[in-house]
Amino acid sequence: MRFSTLAGLVTLATSASAALTPITIRGNAFYAGNSRFYVRGVDYQPGGASDPKDPLADTAICGRDIPALKELGVNAVRVYIIDSAADHDACMKMLDDAGIYLILDVNTPKHSITRKDPGISYNEVYLQHVFGTMDVMSKYSNLMAYFAGNEVVNDETNTYAATFVKATVRDMKAYQKARKLRAIPIGYSAADVAQNRQQIAEYMNSGPDDERVDFHGYNDYSWCGAASSFQISGYDQKVKNYTGYGIPTFLSEFGCNVNPPRTFTEIESIYHTNMTGVFSGGLVYEWTQEENKYGLVEVSKDLKSIKRLVDYDNLKEMYKNVPNPTGDGGATLTAGKASECPDKVVGVWEADCSLPAMPSKAAGYFTSGAGEPLGLNGPTNQWSGPAPPPSETESGGAAAATTTSPNAAPMALPSMNFVAIGSISSIVIAGLLGGAALL
Repeated sequence: MRFSTLAGLVTLATSASAALTPITIRGNAFYAGNSRFYVRGVDYQPGGASDPKDPLADTAICGRDIPALKELGVNAVRVYIIDSAADHDACMKMLDDAGIYLILDVNTPKHSITRKDPGISYNEVYLQHVFGTMDVMSKYSNLMAYFAGNEVVNDETNTYAATFVKATVRDMKAYQKARKLRAIPIGYSAADVAQNRQQIAEYMNSGPDDERVDFHGYNDYSWCGAASSFQISGYDQKVKNYTGYGIPTFLSEFGCNVNPPRTFTEIESIYHTNMTGVFSGGLVYEWTQEENKYGLVEVSKDLKSIKRLVDYDNLKEMYKNVPNPTGDGGATLTAGKASECPDKVVGVWEADCSLPAMPSKAAGYFTSGAGEPLGLNGPTNQWSGPAPPPSETESGGAAAATTTSPNAAPMALPSMNFVAIGSISSIVIAGLLGGAALL
């Protein structure tokens, strides 16, 4: 069966509904009003590495896809890149009418914390982009959450970069308060790195509330095929490790394709009370078929229609046949305590418990706003230069900017590893960042 743009727009036009209830957090779970909310979603970036466009700024794309997403039975999509300077009203309304929330990564190929020089990339241009994105997107009631970073730490050699991702979380929270924006949850999407998966989870949840993430995402491809199980995949250990974590956590990417076609039998566990006391669902990777063969649908050459693949049908069947648990699903309703900040271990975990001060040039955004959003073509935050002196990375108060480079003039992207998206998406969507998430 094919879904076309025109047919999709007609379908959505006849199924309009009231605005979705904003998602909030209570204890270690998400809620829509008084009902527990489980993420049943898809990672959505049509075109993958080959065509890094904003799918929510083009009604030809979102109008083609949203009816099929609705039929699939999803209630959320994750979008890795948007153009903050574009108009998203139409596509966000289509998502809302279809009962679908958006989980949004705030980074782009030109605006992200780099693994190579995280202290330098954490500057006023970067924060202007992040805050500008928040300014234009916070008005949508179906914007569920932000990811401040995705797999920025992807091995033992770049754990220090987590310091600046967490500083970004802190600054985003402060900006929401200062600008009186809706308090949209802010989290981090972590790579499944055995050497530091526990440290990154504890680190992001440590410290005072204005520094902690509101939720934690976890990219996981350990359940491979129908022969896997709750125990074989290690899901049982993940539940054990996150028990008592205190904030919501969910699988921000899942869906191993080692044994195609995917049957998604892990969904029986993800939405079972074996897991729902700790986890709040997950997002299947990914919507369109790309070179890595994780797609649920295939886009026609003229981009006007999509064809459902066998993985789509299999996922639809699982979503249909596996209900959410009744009641609160075993969630903890009281606010959880912060985790202890992990000790530094050279070569294993090197993130600082004391966060860098926000670049002083960004302070004006709190009173006057971030100005016109930078979009996908604005000046980049990723330039070369000396690291900031120690006095500028101590905790508390505004500090001088981490670079003297002007933020008005566009700059060419330097040859460095930068991070906006990743995981298995490291293999495909890394191309969006010129290979950023691969190294």
